[in-house]
Amino acid sequence: MTTKADFIITDARILTMDEGNPEAEAVAIADGVILAVGSNAAILEHKGPETKLVDAGGKSVIPGFIEAHMHLFSGAAELGHLQLAHVHGIDALGKAIRDYAALHPDAPILVAQGADYTILDDERVTRHHLDKILPDRAFVMAAPDHHTMWANTRALEMAGILHGLEVGPGNEVVMGEDGLAAGELREGEAFGPVLELAGEERARLGLSTGGEPDPLPSQQERKKDRETLKRGLEWCAKHGITSIHNMDGNLYLLELLSEIEAEGDLLCRVQVPFHFKNFMDLDILEKASGMAKKYDSEWISSGLVKVFYDGVLDSWTAVMVEPYADRPDWLGEPLFSPERFAELATEIDRRGLQIAVHAIGDGAVRAVLDGYEAAQKANGARDSRHRIEHIEVTTEQDIPRFADLGVIASMQPPHPPGSMGLPLEPTVSRIGRERWHVSYPSRTLKMAGAHVPFASDWPVSPIDPILGIQASMLRKPWANGLPEQNFGLRDAIAAYTVEGAYAEFMEHRKGKLKPGFVADLVMLSGEIEAVNLEKLHEIRPVLTMCGGKVTYRS
Repeated sequence: MTTKADFIITDARILTMDEGNPEAEAVAIADGVILAVGSNAAILEHKGPETKLVDAGGKSVIPGFIEAHMHLFSGAAELGHLQLAHVHGIDALGKAIRDYAALHPDAPILVAQGADYTILDDERVTRHHLDKILPDRAFVMAAPDHHTMWANTRALEMAGILHGLEVGPGNEVVMGEDGLAAGELREGEAFGPVLELAGEERARLGLSTGGEPDPLPSQQERKKDRETLKRGLEWCAKHGITSIHNMDGNLYLLELLSEIEAEGDLLCRVQVPFHFKNFMDLDILEKASGMAKKYDSEWISSGLVKVFYDGVLDSWTAVMVEPYADRPDWLGEPLFSPERFAELATEIDRRGLQIAVHAIGDGAVRAVLDGYEAAQKANGARDSRHRIEHIEVTTEQDIPRFADLGVIASMQPPHPPGSMGLPLEPTVSRIGRERWHVSYPSRTLKMAGAHVPFASDWPVSPIDPILGIQASMLRKPWANGLPEQNFGLRDAIAAYTVEGAYAEFMEHRKGKLKPGFVADLVMLSGEIEAVNLEKLHEIRPVLTMCGGKVTYRS
């Protein structure tokens, strides 16, 4: 007897991402998994009296997007902040800030996101610029990369850092000639005291300290945090996302997600890491092992340790092999010594856990690869699938090491200068012409045999995978003679599906529309292979399904 489906989609242009059956017309779903994929006639054999039918009308259906690098809790909290993407010049900035302030008269501090490093052209933002706009209320704005913030005098005073702050390596409260903080705050230890004024510290704990809330949140606070996360999950589902590799976390986040799951409102599958900070001792990794053991389902999982090795290029906090082109006496300051990182990687690997390291400069990338190689020599080679996140600059010598060591190259198509409206400067001049050919080398790494999953790094960049796919396809070299780094459409979709599944050891269960795989899929507003590339961003998810449940419908 033919098994009856709970849900059937017909008349679709299905890209299954399954090499054995790449295209189909219809898909049947039962008990949260793919029952069958094939022709309309074959799939309708599974129709029963209770089956829900959807006629796709020729629209594309693809596997649900796997967002391989994002920050769910802080991103959700930031949905209500002032958004400054594409705001440029002091007049436009002033109007945006004053309008937002008028709408939020009782906010203890006004927080903005997406302020480009060149928002005032070649002039570096200081507290004095912001004081002229808003002198009497605390205000802080973050760069798109979330590694630099600029605060006005009132915010610096309230946070107690107007006269400076002692911070660890790679962090800096930039001081002015008058001996007071200039307003620019580089990395989390510098701007953390200002952000605490917003009352959203629990949303950032997994990123800022990797620790747990202290004191423990009240039931009312837990409910508020669950509601914040639910808004983030809804935002993900609206963009066709069914799986999340969260790149910060703690036990509290896992507990909140479990409570949301118990309420029946978990719209995406979420992997949450333990975040190891440079002030921690190795014995705290026992907590990471405990998180991995307790949370190991197809909906909520851990088993990953996140580490930051360096910062970002635009604030000179990324670690380079050779000095910055525009700062010839500076290599950047690592958050770990190479020796300490190798010791850390070896211990995490010994525990059978996966590692994901933020490494942007070529010096950081090399040190992390060296650490992974040391772990293999100490513990023996295994299918570890350790990851490096971002890889904005590398070297010719280190490119083949990714495939040789089995290291995953986690890349973000919205990040290269020139992509999605990002300016070329100051980044390309900071990198220097001699390193352009190995900068943001997505295609180079893929052609060298590395697994390359794509992601947005939301809220650093817009969460939309369609925009990421378009950016990866439209990418152009910065100068003649540089290697092409763009992807074709199907390769880009695979990077958001198949490769994301591989990165979390789930390639046997998701990332494809294939019988026995989980029923995670997205129906789009048109036929994605038929639309002009320049208009690809107009294609929108109209239905998202995760585990056989409709999580978004337009």
